[in-house]
Amino acid sequence: MKRHLLLLASILLLGACQSIQVDRDYDTNRDFASYRSWSWKTPALTYSPDDPRIKSDLTEQRIRDALKDQFEQRGLRAAPANTQGDLSVQVALIVDDRQNLYTTNYGGGWNNAWGGGYWGGPIYTETQTVDYKVGTLQVDLYDGKDNKLVWRGSAQQVMPRNTLSPTEREAAIRETVAKVLSQYPPH
Repeated sequence: MKRHLLLLASILLLGACQSIQVDRDYDTNRDFASYRSWSWKTPALTYSPDDPRIKSDLTEQRIRDALKDQFEQRGLRAAPANTQGDLSVQVALIVDDRQNLYTTNYGGGWNNAWGGGYWGGPIYTETQTVDYKVGTLQVDLYDGKDNKLVWRGSAQQVMPRNTLSPTEREAAIRETVAKVLSQYPPH
């Protein structure tokens, strides 16, 4: 019974971790209202690790489309082809392997406070290892004139173990990009 409760607690804990954690940082000395256009920095998207199982033209296109839509909603327009925008955009997709250890003690006995001695069986300790992956999408915005980082937003979440359909992948990317850029421009 205790084992089942531990497993349930572990599942709930990991489920809670699946929410998207969003973070941002920016240069407080910049006038973000002056930025009206954007263009891609080279390379537009980097992967860490540089693994062909992660790297995908389909994923890159989904990220590009989601960013373009979010920028348009914020009044930023794509710069004409072969011209530099007010902002240069670079994205990093980072996947880290993580591990949690869960230890549970079973058995044992009873010791009475009046010196009655120890009664009961042995104590058993069980440790379970849970491996999982955490994905981070980081969006960096650089000033188009001086090429200095002016804004960084990122979202991090536990990646699902099951395979997502292409529609589900696109929806997940759009949701993540929207949450990252919900903090742009800084207020």
